[in-house]
Amino acid sequence: MGKATIFNRFGGRVGLIEAVIEEVVTTELFAIIDRTRTINDVVEQIPYHLTAIRDLQYRQPAIDDVFLRTYPHSAQLMESCRVGSEINDELVEAAHRSRALRPEFTAPDLHALVTDTALALKYGDKPSREDYDRRTAYLLDGIRGETP
Repeated sequence: MGKATIFNRFGGRVGLIEAVIEEVVTTELFAIIDRTRTINDVVEQIPYHLTAIRDLQYRQPAIDDVFLRTYPHSAQLMESCRVGSEINDELVEAAHRSRALRPEFTAPDLHALVTDTALALKYGDKPSREDYDRRTAYLLDGIRGETP
């Protein structure tokens, strides 16, 4: 597709990126967030949420551009980041109240885990699915609090 076609159809590169990411990725991201909020057991919320986010990152590399804020001029992508930060804050606060997370673990730590994964997947060698899932389990074990 030529530059003129992209500009006419999408209003430029950011418009094209927003269209693709909205269609492919943010729909799934918001579905994960919505599903997370329906889980009544606080102890299960963070494991579900983090596993689902990491799964999305593995399957849809475009989500890493959202998490890395690659396109800061895209209002839609920045809104996705804002909503993601909001759910991180909610999850960590609720998990601390129930002692489901280590007390020193913070919402910025959760954000950093997602961002670190985005960087590793975007710029590093993609691990096998088995290795990736094993590392997700290690990560969850490392942040788990006192409750089973």
